[in-house]
Amino acid sequence: MFKKFSLEEVSSQNQVKASVQRRIRQSIQDEYPGLETVMEDLLPKKSPLIVVKCPNHLTLVVVNNVPLFFCIRDGPYMPTLRLLHQYPNIMQRFQVDRGAIKFVFSGANIMCPGLTSPGGVLDEEVDSERPVAIYAEGKQHALAIGFTKMSAKDIKSINKGIGVDNTHYLNDGLWKMERLD
Repeated sequence: MFKKFSLEEVSSQNQVKASVQRRIRQSIQDEYPGLETVMEDLLPKKSPLIVVKCPNHLTLVVVNNVPLFFCIRDGPYMPTLRLLHQYPNIMQRFQVDRGAIKFVFSGANIMCPGLTSPGGVLDEEVDSERPVAIYAEGKQHALAIGFTKMSAKDIKSINKGIGVDNTHYLNDGLWKMERLD
């Protein structure tokens, strides 16, 4: 999704009204209850909230020129990896084995065998079409964020095909874009 993403991709930037800002805040709070205590620091009510629209039905939520969340089509808001590194426990997590790391860094989707091998870990409660953080065996920080293609139970039982659709990974265009100045 963000492999070749850059500022040239931005089609519009708008400061949103208070009602839209409340709706975005509520949507993020519903999706990530772990952020409730720091929500005022992340998305202050008095600070302008900018919504950046990009092609491919992509929306970025920006505060103080820093992209914090993104949304694809009408899906749930997902934190950027920089935000996830600050608050690592806000998302459900999967872990891939060491062999999958180089493929994830190149933008490849996460295959079921990489999640079910001895180095992989699945959260059994995750359903299909849910955002998850992807961690690597032996690493502290997340290396990607994606959408599950099937539930964790199906990933474990089928063990074939794409398990997680990789949307944002370390060193992609969104990662390199620290600020929108």
